[in-house]
Amino acid sequence: MNASDSSSQVAPVVEKNIRSLLEKHQEAEAARGVQEKAADWLTLFSGTMIFVYIHAAWFLVWMIFNLGVAGLPAFDPFPFGLLTMVVSLESIFLSTFVLISQNRSAALADRRSDLDLHTNLLTEHELTLVLRLTEALAGHLGLDVAKSEEELGELVELEKNVTPAAIEDELDRQHEEESSSSSS
Repeated sequence: MNASDSSSQVAPVVEKNIRSLLEKHQEAEAARGVQEKAADWLTLFSGTMIFVYIHAAWFLVWMIFNLGVAGLPAFDPFPFGLLTMVVSLESIFLSTFVLISQNRSAALADRRSDLDLHTNLLTEHELTLVLRLTEALAGHLGLDVAKSEEELGELVELEKNVTPAAIEDELDRQHEEESSSSSS
């Protein structure tokens, strides 16, 4: 056991999972193309106060220059039509870069969500098997697992394997019920 293992405050399996997730994250980052990296950088930079300060200074200089305060001839006199067009084009491009970054982030979130769903379904399946095994052991030892018919019914329901399709169907059914009752 090395020094980093002894100082860890989590189980080795947790460390292994964290390393695995970090590797996947690094692989996803490395797979980004130049365009995605540029879009992410521009999105990140445009969300900073430095970006705001640069634009405030740029607008101020532009207006001072074009109001004749600097004593130079104006190339974009008030109401600053050229500045308006430049800012409009910039906003179009910035919003596109933000959308590109959001789409990539949404795709990564979908992958994490799929992983969560898979893990949850696997856990559900494993717990169902553990429940069956526990009930079989209790039966073998002559122990009463359920104290009432209600508890027995719950055990029977919990021992059933749950499928994603069944859960989605039930969610859809309840959502439709809720929608129809709230619209009435």
